[in-house]
Amino acid sequence: MTETTATDAWPTLRVDDWTATRDTLHMWMQIIGKIRLSYAPMLNHWWQVPLYVTPRGLTTSTIPCGTRVVDIEFDFCDHQLRIRTSDGGTRRISLEPKSVAEFYAQTVAALGELGVEVRIQASPNEVATAIPFAEDEVHASYDADAANRFWRQLVQADRVLHLFRSHFVGKVSPVHFFWGGMDLACTRFSGRTAPTHPGGAPNCGDWVMVEGYSHELSSCGFWPGGGEEGAFYAYAYPEPDGFADYPVEPPEAFYSKEFRQFLLPYEAVRTAADPDAALLGFLHSTYRAAADRGGWDRAALEADPARWDR
Repeated sequence: MTETTATDAWPTLRVDDWTATRDTLHMWMQIIGKIRLSYAPMLNHWWQVPLYVTPRGLTTSTIPCGTRVVDIEFDFCDHQLRIRTSDGGTRRISLEPKSVAEFYAQTVAALGELGVEVRIQASPNEVATAIPFAEDEVHASYDADAANRFWRQLVQADRVLHLFRSHFVGKVSPVHFFWGGMDLACTRFSGRTAPTHPGGAPNCGDWVMVEGYSHELSSCGFWPGGGEEGAFYAYAYPEPDGFADYPVEPPEAFYSKEFRQFLLPYEAVRTAADPDAALLGFLHSTYRAAADRGGWDRAALEADPARWDR
């Protein structure tokens, strides 16, 4: 295998150039994510609902379905939705320009042929306008190159977030892709409970956020909607005093009063001399902002992942 250069590894993708595709893909991902949600047993903070980055796209991972299991993967290399069951069944659906309604009908039909019943709340969450999937003819775009570039952005973000995650031995989430907000995230917890979250996400019950934010946390990730090419973010809940004023890295990072979180434009990482170092600097320094200002027991929660290298 040859090492991909940093320039090739971190692709450019202007948000304005693929908004229609992004919004369509968001709805398709909600359909697949809700199928996982309907079958997977409940986990704390909704950890049973996200998707995960793979060498070809995004997957549900294994979903229990009676005595069988099934997985569903968005393949952004061959541009297909791949469905597999543990009894050998397979189906494929082309990822191409088509409406959400058509994609939904094709997915329901393909799973039905495999004996998997689709039983979901068939409308999106966390979006201002929630068109039922079966009626959505508005979102019907698919730019294959843009979808591939977005996945390649996620590959890099996922890889570095895993490096960051390795420094924490306390309670920490997987690196996972939440289809509600369409963001890749990793969350660390102090071990203490948090005040009841007020909710407020559009077309999403407040009780969803109450579960997600039941314990004090520091969260970070990547969102394809901020800045020119998306943005890395980091926030704390509850936000401790002095969090916004904490010095963070790199110089391009800043605290957004509108979003109440630190943001780092993706393009600042992509064009850095060492993208990994730039992003890790952001992740570690924003975590310190939450942990130091929030009085976390850092000595008990952190460890050197290279401690056995010697």
